[in-house]
Amino acid sequence: MKATFQHRVEYAAVMTARGLARIAPMSAVLGAGTLLGRLFYTFDRAHRRLALGNLEAAFPGRPAAERSAIARDMFAHFGRLLMVLLKFSTMAPEAMLARVEFEGEERVHAAHALNRGVLLYTGHFGFWEINALVHALRIHPMAVMARPLDNPLLHDLLERVRGRTGNSVIYRKGALRRVLRALAANQAVAVLIDQHIHTDAVLVDFFNRPAATTTALAALALRTGAPVIPVFALPLPGGRFRMVYEHAIDAPRPEDPEAIRQFTQRCTDVLEMYVRRYPGLWLWMHRRWRDVDPAALRGMFPAASTEE
Repeated sequence: MKATFQHRVEYAAVMTARGLARIAPMSAVLGAGTLLGRLFYTFDRAHRRLALGNLEAAFPGRPAAERSAIARDMFAHFGRLLMVLLKFSTMAPEAMLARVEFEGEERVHAAHALNRGVLLYTGHFGFWEINALVHALRIHPMAVMARPLDNPLLHDLLERVRGRTGNSVIYRKGALRRVLRALAANQAVAVLIDQHIHTDAVLVDFFNRPAATTTALAALALRTGAPVIPVFALPLPGGRFRMVYEHAIDAPRPEDPEAIRQFTQRCTDVLEMYVRRYPGLWLWMHRRWRDVDPAALRGMFPAASTEE
């Protein structure tokens, strides 16, 4: 895709913010991110309305003022996420690791000991991009499944940032072969499971509402036997972060015709548990719940054959 004038303006703004983040202390970076998020909350009425609608449906028993506070916190959080990612993209590996602590990393080592690869998953929650960077430094580089950004300049920048600690990025085209090769080499592959999709999806309950959710994680796990570990990157006081690796998800029997849906539901339940615990850290401004015909949810992953 050829870069447009708007793409270049957006890229210049991000690079300017990155240059400022490089020289600023973490406290100033977090403050700038909070301000940026609050500005978007104030002026981006469409996404604010969408977030408040999602929160009302998810937490109908909470007062409107409390839901509004969660929405404000969420916008501020994503402003901080952007600024912290820009800051980390300029930091030396030792400086990154000095800002984080790890909980449950022994579960990843135990999973790798099975020699089947490891499937890590999370959602648009907390500081997931920071987790990918420091995971590569502390444990081992991994492959990150992602979608391309609409702005080609920012897409190239984000790919460079994701790869600076040794990670690789797998995009949808040709993804199955690359993921299977990575798992066969006992590498980790990271997946986000909380975006609405029309293909390679099943309907599972998320906050007591049906949500079209990727089947890729469950299908790959059932096909390869790779352990599936939930990962969550939480903020700590003082500009620090905790990387939490939960217990591996118990897999259903592969011969069960409902195995993929059951596995996907179990993975979604853990994500929901964290979102309920820290609601201000999840992307409520995404159209996660939409009316979908279950018969239209088809894709390559559930039916993937060994010849693909």
